[in-house]
Amino acid sequence: MLIKEIEIDENNIGYVPSLGLSFQMNETAKKIIELLKENKEQKEIAKIISEENNIDYKEAYIDVEDVILKLRVMGLL
Repeated sequence: MLIKEIEIDENNIGYVPSLGLSFQMNETAKKIIELLKENKEQKEIAKIISEENNIDYKEAYIDVEDVILKLRVMGLL
């Protein structure tokens, strides 16, 4: 999985050295990627995001699902 290669700088720019790919993300996407790199499952990530941001679990789940889909489209998952 290329997700393990993603480096994220202080400006929330993700970089995949082996692909020369970079992309901008928000704080939530950054946290989701960090948790994915720790091999957390989608439901567990949604629970963490929900609790840390004080948002509804369903909303957090949709956010996690969206980031995962984008990572798959980029070939990183």
